[in-house]
Amino acid sequence: MTANVQDAIVLLGDSLTEFAAAPEGFATKLGEAYIRKLDVVNRGFAGYNTDWIIPVFEQIWPTQDRRHQYPRTRLLVVWLGANDAARAHSKHHVPLARYEANLAWLVRALRAPTSAHYSPDTRIVFVSPPPVQPERWVPVLAESLGQPEAPPDRDLEQSRAYAEAMGRLGAREGVPVVDAWGRIWEAAGWSSSGLTPFLCDGLHLTGKGYQIVYDALIATIAEKFPELHPDNLQLTFPFYTDVFEGLDRNRVSHVLTKKLARL
Repeated sequence: MTANVQDAIVLLGDSLTEFAAAPEGFATKLGEAYIRKLDVVNRGFAGYNTDWIIPVFEQIWPTQDRRHQYPRTRLLVVWLGANDAARAHSKHHVPLARYEANLAWLVRALRAPTSAHYSPDTRIVFVSPPPVQPERWVPVLAESLGQPEAPPDRDLEQSRAYAEAMGRLGAREGVPVVDAWGRIWEAAGWSSSGLTPFLCDGLHLTGKGYQIVYDALIATIAEKFPELHPDNLQLTFPFYTDVFEGLDRNRVSHVLTKKLARL
């Protein structure tokens, strides 16, 4: 545990976010880009949908009266929908209308002054669920359930519908959306078979898939929230050559004082 000295980016999502902590994951890439500028906090929960994430959010996000005790979250990246978009027989499934309502709840939880979790300094970005390859995912699902066979619980067109719903909701709420579905589908040559380099098992992303999401997210930050782009943030604590200069001038304490994470 460290003292509250550095602001943060929080990643809220399902397994696509949790597994993004892998060496080639987008969370790891963000951590490298923002090192010593903003902490990248991974709050990914494998298997979760938007119904389940709301009570978790209420516990992990500080209330207004306690906000000063925690690092300030400058950016919340919400990547949810891959499980909501499961077929109706799946326990992961959330109907499309409720999926949109849940995303709207998250936005208003941060933006409404009457919300217990009101956080006016936090910017929000959505990332849409990616496309899927049900034929590759079914055997993985069957093995995880310990069954010789399992009915398909994913559908390419349904994943597209949930990605489009997030786009509509983002437009209504003024939240930028990284279209992971569209970008990966385009990289795949607009064909299901072309998705294989980007999906490790038909559902989760490979390093190539995460690279697409990372590049699109950084581009979105540069366009919509340029003050939060890593190139526009200074180090919280100075580079060592500045400390050398402080030693020469007998001003080490001043040089080593925390700086605000902005230009």
